[in-house]
Amino acid sequence: MLTSIAGAPHVLGAQSGASVNASGDKIVAADSRNVVETTAGKVRGYSHNGIHIFKGIPYGASTAGKNRFMPPEKPQPWTGIRSALWFGEVAPYGPRAGWHSDENAFMFQWNDGQPGEDCLRINLWTPATNDHRKRPVMVWLHGGGYSAGSGQELLSYDGENLARRGDVILVSLNHRLNTFGYLDLSTFGGEKYATSGNLGMLDIVAALEWVRDNIPAFGGDPNTVMIFGQSGGGGKVNTLMAMPSAQGLYHRACVQSGSILQVNNPEDSAKLAAAVLAELNISKNNIDQIQMIPMERLLEGAFAAQRIITPQRSGPPSFRRIGRQLGWAPVVDGKVIPVETWDPKAPDMSAGVPLMVGTVLNEFVNGIGNPDAFSMTNEQLSERLKPVCRGREQQAIDLARQLFPKSKPFQLYSIILTSSVRGSAVKQASLKADLAKAPAYNYWFQWQTPILDGRPMAFHCSELSFCFDNTDRCETMTGGGERARSLAAAVSEAWIRFARTGDPSHEGLPEWPAFTADKAPTMIFDDRCKIENNPDGALRALMDSVS
Repeated sequence: MLTSIAGAPHVLGAQSGASVNASGDKIVAADSRNVVETTAGKVRGYSHNGIHIFKGIPYGASTAGKNRFMPPEKPQPWTGIRSALWFGEVAPYGPRAGWHSDENAFMFQWNDGQPGEDCLRINLWTPATNDHRKRPVMVWLHGGGYSAGSGQELLSYDGENLARRGDVILVSLNHRLNTFGYLDLSTFGGEKYATSGNLGMLDIVAALEWVRDNIPAFGGDPNTVMIFGQSGGGGKVNTLMAMPSAQGLYHRACVQSGSILQVNNPEDSAKLAAAVLAELNISKNNIDQIQMIPMERLLEGAFAAQRIITPQRSGPPSFRRIGRQLGWAPVVDGKVIPVETWDPKAPDMSAGVPLMVGTVLNEFVNGIGNPDAFSMTNEQLSERLKPVCRGREQQAIDLARQLFPKSKPFQLYSIILTSSVRGSAVKQASLKADLAKAPAYNYWFQWQTPILDGRPMAFHCSELSFCFDNTDRCETMTGGGERARSLAAAVSEAWIRFARTGDPSHEGLPEWPAFTADKAPTMIFDDRCKIENNPDGALRALMDSVS
């Protein structure tokens, strides 16, 4: 018999039967094989090709109503067996720009899920349960800045292949975003709302606490936990490394195209909060009304305010200043985040945690949705670089062409414009190495997709299907096939080894030395992987001088 709990996924009575599909053991959803007891109650997942999968497990209570803008609370315990077969609600967020681009939608295949404030959910893939093993745990933090995304949004995030390849556990999660997770009301609501500017980060800490308390039953080791994330997810990794409440909950960290080295400051956060309250006609005197207005109205008012305070910028983001250009972002509040996170120095509190950090070659400047990208001429390249290079555009072109002599003008344009993303990653590795307590490893993913005649190049997000060993699952990004599969084996194994040991080196790669500021050794991921010392140092130095 199925009973509903506050509109949440079903909880099944203790005597519910097994359901096995016609193909036999390929998919099994049976209490006898896929039930695990958590601190809040028993959950039932399913197995697929021998990997046990649990989706939408609550790690916190609903954040609606009186819990809105409050720190996360433990989930309400349940009796019987809770069904954990499908993803839970995703945090509310605004429309994607990519929805309106046919080529973007084709490549990314987004699964945007069902928005709601009961969104503190965990998804988990494990080779076995209740077997007293101590497998490494890889906790994935999704991208989308601090404004959008979810643990299910991309096919690449599926953890089955990674769990099988590495005998590891993959965990993904949802947490509060945008105004629900980063609206700093402390100036207007006093102590009650003191942590409201960092709730999205506190949610992630709560998820890591859930991992600590529950992962042994899923076959994992709470003392071998790697946090990793891409883009905004990488920024979340950086922030966790500077949060006292997160220390001890993770033991390795990986930042992928997300070396956001600063978070927001109280002044900018207060300006955005004031604009949101003005849009909603809420003042200090009736501040608690913000907990009761409809979710959709709050989201609408929040993004209207953001358009006023932090208008959309054209062109690729500058990672040197991006932490204060996002609008929705964590804030240095003196408590949850005591001081600035990574700039001017790496956080001492996580000095003993090994770090892997890197970027992709073409990041935010690619030819998706631009069929004429590769028709750019040398003259057009020089002209388009003038506002960026301030009279030194030819020098930048020459340096980029020395690095990539076979590149078309648009490809050179992309590499030059996105150098600040790579520069922030190198700076982060250098800051980490300066602490001299745990190693840092740097990579640069350069593999060019054949999709759309190669116009996407090594686009922002292109490495994801490789580190999750999902290149066939993500064939609309990679083209599928042996070429992508071969590199995925090398990349995913590096991520697995790093999760297990804190060192990404393995026999399928050239020797990968730890980062040092003088040599800046960089693993180049491509059809032929190699180590190069400071390969783009001259180009980055030039672009730093004109920024």
